[in-house]
Amino acid sequence: MSHGLSPEERHRYSRHLSIPGVGVDGQLRLKHASVLLIGCGGLGSPAALYLAAAGVGRLGIVDPDVVDVSNLQRQILHGESWLGRSKLESAAARLRDVNRHVVVECHPVRFTPDNALELAANYDILLDGSDNFPTRFLANDAAFFLKKPLVYGAIQCFEGQVAVFAPHLGGPCYRCLLPEMPAAGAVPTCAEAGVLGVLPGIIGTLQAAEAIKLILGIGSIPLGQLSVYDALGSAFRRLRLRRDPECRLCGERPKIHQVGNAQTNAASHCAFTSNQMDSITVTELKALLEGDYQGLLIDVREPDEHAAANIPQARLIPLGTLPEHLDGLPRDRQIHIHCKAGGRSARAVKLLLDHGFSRVSNVSGGMDAWQAL
Repeated sequence: MSHGLSPEERHRYSRHLSIPGVGVDGQLRLKHASVLLIGCGGLGSPAALYLAAAGVGRLGIVDPDVVDVSNLQRQILHGESWLGRSKLESAAARLRDVNRHVVVECHPVRFTPDNALELAANYDILLDGSDNFPTRFLANDAAFFLKKPLVYGAIQCFEGQVAVFAPHLGGPCYRCLLPEMPAAGAVPTCAEAGVLGVLPGIIGTLQAAEAIKLILGIGSIPLGQLSVYDALGSAFRRLRLRRDPECRLCGERPKIHQVGNAQTNAASHCAFTSNQMDSITVTELKALLEGDYQGLLIDVREPDEHAAANIPQARLIPLGTLPEHLDGLPRDRQIHIHCKAGGRSARAVKLLLDHGFSRVSNVSGGMDAWQAL
């Protein structure tokens, strides 16, 4: 990589060069900087596009997944021609088309406690575009131990959040905001709750802006602040975050000393579903319900979801209230559990198995798959 700016680069970045506080020196900082994007989905897509367009010299992307048609509503790096193919290959092709001067480094693996430090050590900034709590905790912990800024983002339905976590710069870490993993069912996944397609574009672009400010050393870095965007109300609000002296990671008496810990090693519901539980397809369930069904079908969605669409034979027990109903559930009958897409029902199955139930199955695909029959 050249240490200066070529005539073509000066023309490409001319709008940057004319900004006080950026100029040639700032553009060279961008050129020699590196960012690791954890995920190239809803948040990672706009962040990667704008970081590449801005001239950040080296972008690493961690993502093992392939492009699915359900991604296209919000993951703007990918198109229909890439369906069924690697997200990383799709992202790299698009980013190289945006800016051939940017080096795109692809890491086709999951971000895990076994590889997090090695992957993150080679980059200046971590940008979290993940969609699950174990990875968010892991990104935070890796950034803390490596003394690198973490640009955090999260989205759900019509609301998004952005923050910069950097205890080495005097701010709090993600664990100061969320000390423990949320209880099962407390927070639905994006697949279950849904997300407005444009929302990750807004939040991911804000993440890119914070990363660029960090590289350039300009503006006010929102250490100790959580920006929350409400798309329905067209409003931002800013929440003050204080560094928690009792934080188990960055506090005065830390108890976490490595990236492998209870939160970062927690399995996602997808891994649990595929490896450790019985499941049934909606086609198989339909055949059972049309016969002499002796089992119990439980719907663990919320009442408003059930009112909008339901399977008549199902008993509604929202996941958050399921522990209160365990004593009244039969242990001598087959229990089938469904939700919207399979995530909450997987957690419900695990809950029952952990409490000694043995004849429990997850309905794969949930109500989404049922309505598609």
